[in-house]
Amino acid sequence: MIQTFTCATALLDYGVASVTAADQDESGDRHLVKTIPNGALLAVVDGSGHGREAGGPARLAVETLEAHANDDVVPLFQRCHQRLRNTRGAVMSIASINAAQSTLSWAGVGNIEGMILRYGSFRQESVDRLLLRPGIIGYRLPYLQAMDLRIAPGDLIILATDGIRPDFEKQIMPDEHPKLIAKKISSGYLKPNDDGLVLVGRYLGTDERL
Repeated sequence: MIQTFTCATALLDYGVASVTAADQDESGDRHLVKTIPNGALLAVVDGSGHGREAGGPARLAVETLEAHANDDVVPLFQRCHQRLRNTRGAVMSIASINAAQSTLSWAGVGNIEGMILRYGSFRQESVDRLLLRPGIIGYRLPYLQAMDLRIAPGDLIILATDGIRPDFEKQIMPDEHPKLIAKKISSGYLKPNDDGLVLVGRYLGTDERL
C-alpha cells in the first residue's frame, strides 16, 4: 500500500510517497521537511533492516534532526550518530536550503539516492547527484564534507531510499505536482519485499508564495 503526503512551505512544494514491505506492519523509512530561518531542511532516513526494528532508529534520527534543524549539515550527522549509538543504526541523506543565497548544502551516508533535476536552473534539463559516503549512522560515521550547489525556482530535489530503483528520473514530467511524481516513482520503481520512501520537493524561491 502506498501512503502519500503533500504539503507546502513558502519555499517548497513537496510530496512524499511511502511503502511498507508486505510482511511488515511498519516501515523503517522516515522523512523530515522543516522550515528553518532563511530556508528549509529536507532529510530521508532508512533504519537498518526492515519494519518496526528499523523504524526505531529512523524515528530517533528524525527527532534529532527536527530538534537541531538550524545546525549545518555535517553537525547534524554527528548529532544523529551520537543519538543512534547502541541502536541498529541508519543511513541518511540531508539537504539544507539557504533561500537568501539560493544554495543547497547536502551530504549522504549510506545508500539514499539524492538528485537535483534542474528544470529551473538551465534551458536544458540537467541532473546533479548526491555523492554518498559508505557508513552507518550510529556505528561508523565517515569523514563528511557537505557540498554546496546553486539552485533556482523550478528545480526538483529528490531523495529516495534503497527500496526504490534509482533509474526513475527519465520518467519525470517537470510540470507534475511533487505528490504525483513521488507516487509514480514509488509505484513504478519499488523493489520487491522492501520498504520504500520518496521525497520530492520543488524549490519555489523567495519571490513566490503558495
